[in-house]
This record gives sequence, C-alpha cells and structure tokens, in this order.
Amino acid sequence: MTLQQLEYVLAVARHRHFARAAEACFVTQPTLSMMIQKLEEELGVKIFDRSRKPVSTTPVGELILERARKALKEAEGITELVKAYKGHIEGTINMGIIPTLAPYILPLFARPFLEKYPGVKLRIWEYTTQQIIQHLREGSLDVGLMATPVNYPGIDEHPVFYEPFVVYTTNTYQKEYLVPKDIDPNQLWLLEEAHCFQSQVVNLCDLRQKAGQRLDYEAGSIETLIQLVDSQQGITILPQLATISMAKKQRQRLKPFQPPAPAREISLVAYHGFARDRLLVAIKEAIVQALPSVIKKGGELERVDIDIQLE
Repeated sequence: MTLQQLEYVLAVARHRHFARAAEACFVTQPTLSMMIQKLEEELGVKIFDRSRKPVSTTPVGELILERARKALKEAEGITELVKAYKGHIEGTINMGIIPTLAPYILPLFARPFLEKYPGVKLRIWEYTTQQIIQHLREGSLDVGLMATPVNYPGIDEHPVFYEPFVVYTTNTYQKEYLVPKDIDPNQLWLLEEAHCFQSQVVNLCDLRQKAGQRLDYEAGSIETLIQLVDSQQGITILPQLATISMAKKQRQRLKPFQPPAPAREISLVAYHGFARDRLLVAIKEAIVQALPSVIKKGGELERVDIDIQLE
C-alpha cells in the first residue's frame, strides 16, 4: 500500500469517475485503475462498485476512505512539521470562505498576506458552511473561514473576530438604537436557507414563531438584499463588513442595534490535527490587522448562534 494509491482512491471517490480522477491526478486512466486494483487485491476487498454509474463506494470502501484521508493528512503533516521547524510558511493554501463574508474580507487581507509570505499561494473558494465542512473532511480544503460555533466532530474552531449586525432599512425610526422586536417580519428580506447568516437572523428575530408572516422571497446574496431594500423598500439585516464601502446615501439607511449588539463569531476552522499551526496564526494575524477600526474596537456585543443541520 502506498500514499500514491490512497491519493488515487480519494480522487475517484471525489470525481466518481475513473477518467476524470486520472485527469485530475495527471496520470492515464489505465495506470490509475491498475494501481487501485492492486490495492483492492492486496486488501482483499472492493473499494468501488464499478457496475454503477457514476462509480460509487462500497460500504467497506467508505471506511477505507476515512482512513486514507487521515493517512494522507498525517503524511502531509510530516512535511509541514519540518517547514514549521525551519520557520517557513510556504506552499499552497486551499481555503473556503462563506459567501456572506468572502467579498468583504478577502480584499482586505489577501494582498498584505501574500506580500508578507511570498512563498504562499492562496486558492480561495466561496462555499456554504456545509460545503466547507465537507471539503475539510475530504481533504480538498486546508482551512475555512466561517461563522461559528458549529461544534462539528473532528473540526477545530479558532475564533478570529466578532462582526456586529446592523439594520438596513428605508423605514424611519425615531430611536437611536433598534432592538429585534422593532423589526416587522412582513417587511424583512432574508437570505436563502443555505446560508448560516440566514439562520442567525431567524434566531435573532424569533422568526420561527412568526413563520406565517414571513415574506416568501429569499435572496441569494448580501448585495441582493441591499438592492431589494433600495428598490422595494422594507428591512434587512447585514453583517457590518458589508456596509464598509457603501455610498453615503445608503449609509444613511443603516441603523445600529442597541448594545449589546448582536454579532457573529468568525473563525478559522481546520480538521483536527492540522499540522500547519503557524499558518493558522499567520492568517489570523493578517485578517485582524486588515480589519476596519470599527470592527477591531468591538464594543458591547452578544454572539448570535447558528442553527443549521450539518451532515
């Protein structure tokens, strides 16, 4: 059994197709198929059911996949251990960021981070929380940046900062601060359920108790929420980083929550045993240094928890 064979097995499981897996591994399909077949013969079991289209994993194959991922991570950890010992931060970082954060945080920290560490290549994907967890488990992501806590087994969470929520509305309020009960569910625009931010807004405004009053339309992005309020009026709730680059007219529509303001916890997440500890520290430092002062100074905040089902 070799690490190369395990890499081929994981590639087939990921692509569910031998030809595409071979292409991703930069080998011919006969070579990949032969190496996997040799491994199956050595173990005395079938890892894949080749009679099904797309290719599926057998029950024992699923168990082998889990161990294969761990074995490859441990092998990678040896290389990273040596780099850390030498004080090096380099190599490719595969990073997933939730869509309600990526457009606002990435432009702030990416360039300073890459300038400080010229030996690093950042590969970024916008993924939902569920997708980040899945790709961390599969080993196709090194780290994620997302709202926490999710308390998923095997995933370590490293809090980086807390991001307050603010109200964006065309309504006129005489109060300096708003509280959740001030928000009319009939006028509230929400993200679709795939986003963890949506679950936080639902929890904050207690919308499950008012499900019959909710508007059916659910937006796919923060920018869509802003445009809906601008064009259709009403209310939405935004994470504060999404408001930093707003035009003056739009900023006049922002209203803060009464302290302690609701906020989301943003964390770097990695699979338990992730060997590149210095990398996590370096990314965290770059993000914190790049944050606008209004986020850095924090203030009196109260974390809003996430309520989503993770597989």
